[in-house]
Amino acid sequence: MIEESPPGVGINLSQHGDEAGHSSDSSWGMDCSTVLKVKTLHISSPILAAKSPFFYKLFSNGMRESEQRHVTLRIHASEEAALMDLLNFMYSNTLSTTTPTALLDVLMAADKFEVASCMRYCSRMLRNLPMTCESALLYLDLPSSVLMAEAVQPLTDAAKQYLAARYKDVTKFQEEVLNLPLAGIEAVLSSDDLQVASEDAVYDFVLKWARIHYPKLEDRREILGSRLGRLIRFPYMTCRKLKKVLTCNDFDTELASKVVLEALFFKAEAPYRQRSLAAEEASSSYRRFVERAYKYRPVKVVEFELPRQQCVVYLDLKREECLNLFPAGRVYSQAFHLGGQGFFLSAHCNMDQQSSFHCFGLFLGMQEKGSVTFAVDYEFAARSKPTEEYVSKYKGNYTFTGGKAVGYRNLFGIAWTAFMADDSHYFINGILHLRAELTIRQ
Repeated sequence: MIEESPPGVGINLSQHGDEAGHSSDSSWGMDCSTVLKVKTLHISSPILAAKSPFFYKLFSNGMRESEQRHVTLRIHASEEAALMDLLNFMYSNTLSTTTPTALLDVLMAADKFEVASCMRYCSRMLRNLPMTCESALLYLDLPSSVLMAEAVQPLTDAAKQYLAARYKDVTKFQEEVLNLPLAGIEAVLSSDDLQVASEDAVYDFVLKWARIHYPKLEDRREILGSRLGRLIRFPYMTCRKLKKVLTCNDFDTELASKVVLEALFFKAEAPYRQRSLAAEEASSSYRRFVERAYKYRPVKVVEFELPRQQCVVYLDLKREECLNLFPAGRVYSQAFHLGGQGFFLSAHCNMDQQSSFHCFGLFLGMQEKGSVTFAVDYEFAARSKPTEEYVSKYKGNYTFTGGKAVGYRNLFGIAWTAFMADDSHYFINGILHLRAELTIRQ
């Protein structure tokens, strides 16, 4: 073999019936223009052919003459140790090597020579080793032929799960996540459990990462269009942010229009249809209709300009989310706007007015911006059994200034245990449906 970079080694395999062993007779080629090194091994062709389609074809096609007793494999020098380990495995079904780098080398040799049983073995051994950020990224950076092999899927899945769990709170590890390579950022953003304020924050983060790693606009558009854009769950972004997507230069215009239209159509669907679309994608890699565990819960908003400035806000909370509020937790909605001012809802588990028992509270707050004051009429309602219609629970009016909130500590007038009970009137198919109506007072 003509020497290249990296240098090559020719290995001559000799067929000697069923007896297997390493020959003590190794010949070394010193002519560097052809071969760096030749090693002769005695092998059992039935054993190798049974374990590997590669060797089966080699022995079938490469030894047409019945007298022919030799075949030659040409490999790189760096592959020699891994190939020897692989040949030993094909006889013993075990490996002496246990280090991650050596196991990875054997895994790639097993892929090259089509030894599926060794690929499964290496994958299992690597999964049993302690996972680190470095090793997880190493596994995700394997050649595509290895990554796509069924035997390696459990290993790459474990690597993705490790990265998704480690960087679940993106804001806490922002600098580390911004430095992750493409495979790493894909693993993190694929997670449903990402702890982010909202999908708007995911969108901003993806753009920030793409601008750092792909400074050229053409390259950035390509990677956003082919890989990263699919990880942004546009249907859960706010309409205000979706407008910005349409004018964002980083996205191809056609792609931006497509994802925004798809998001708006999803928002317009009936809740049962939204759940159906999410269920259809539950096992998919790209789960654009599946809601993440946002810190700020998504809301639906209907706005009116005439005859008075008014908005109706719908907030749905799962039973598990409410359960996790006990004893003193709170969950916030995403911001919505009325008269150019940002508002939010917050649901609390708190003590009632007399501090005698825990109960469910709902509050309306105004985002802190300057010293603007707003006089607002508001009404809270919730769907209730048996009619499952929205029933008004509390009405009031308040003059807001930035950062202030108003509401009711015991929205349903019952203790927390009764509110959360299996026969509660307020959970319909495991969902609490809340509605807030806000009107600017004349």
